Amino acid sequence: MSDDAVREALLNTVRRFVTDRLRPLERKVAEDNQVPEEVIAEMRELGLFGLSIPVEYGGLGLSMEDECLATIELCKASPAFRSFIGTNVGIGSHGLVMFGTEAQKRAYLPRIASGEIITSFALTEPEAGSDSGSVQTRARRDGDHYVIDGAKRYITNAGRAHLFTVMARTNPEVKGGGGVSAILVPRDTPGLSVGKPEQKMGQHGAHIHDVNFDGVRVPVENRLGEEGQGFRMAMQVLDRGRLHISAVCIGVAERLVADSVAYALERRQFGKPIAEQQLIQGMIADSKTEALAARALTLETARKRDGGETVTLEAASAKLYASEMVGRVADRAVQIFGGAGYTADHGIERLYRDVRIFRIYEGTSEIQRLVVARETLRRGG
Repeated sequence: MSDDAVREALLNTVRRFVTDRLRPLERKVAEDNQVPEEVIAEMRELGLFGLSIPVEYGGLGLSMEDECLATIELCKASPAFRSFIGTNVGIGSHGLVMFGTEAQKRAYLPRIASGEIITSFALTEPEAGSDSGSVQTRARRDGDHYVIDGAKRYITNAGRAHLFTVMARTNPEVKGGGGVSAILVPRDTPGLSVGKPEQKMGQHGAHIHDVNFDGVRVPVENRLGEEGQGFRMAMQVLDRGRLHISAVCIGVAERLVADSVAYALERRQFGKPIAEQQLIQGMIADSKTEALAARALTLETARKRDGGETVTLEAASAKLYASEMVGRVADRAVQIFGGAGYTADHGIERLYRDVRIFRIYEGTSEIQRLVVARETLRRGG
């Protein structure tokens, strides 16, 4: 089969999975605040945990563009489903992929790709969110081990994670990101504890937790890259993660547009479908145009990254635009559905709440604007 045929076969498989399995379960997942174990098993069988893991380590080895296309299709179901695989596909594994030793990769990546190991990326702290270089969690050198003390906050998938990539300050004399290192910490390491799941506005079924480190001892060989490279590594991982989140936003937006169109054609007022009302048409047109623009920017940036270009500016632009865009599309969808959009029957109010987080994680919209401005000024335009 050609590469195009393989891509289309994968996308068709994801589309069927979304239509046949995920969308019928959305309301139950939201009410139970839990993704069923049988669905997680099916995601493993489909290879979704290993979308971006290189083939030699058991993954599908998708390009960034193909990962974005698959993510768009997956996110036409509730984004809580995607969240379950998201850390394995992105920020929880790509420090290993980009900076890990061969021994580290062989030890973990095949089991990450299969979904046997769930990963988590532990960067955010009570006093280090957007200011990610101000990490206070300490990793003190003690012979051939690090001893880690500190706390992380709002860590995705921490409750189920088997392996954490922890950003910790290994050199307290160096301020900012230069004193931070990335360290792999298995869940069963003594001294590591996970707090209760937070009660969130949206994406029920996808959980975040605090993670605490109290004298956690891990071998120095668990460090990713050189000492002091952790912040640089995190920024490279986040460049990639921002494209992934952009694709998530596009998938939800395309779902909302499709649902809005279907409802507008069915719902009648003043003796005709509301789709014939020009003000409804205007909202649909604006949503469709913005979703197409986000798709074009994201996929073009993904192709640049696949070609070896540095895309810090473009990835930040894509994440900024796509995350703001999907909020506007969700708001218009509620308006098109009217009272029905404000109730739980159609799921529009749920998606409205779900998408609000996209303007916050993987870097807030404000941080993306700073990155875009900085990179534009550096490039001279």
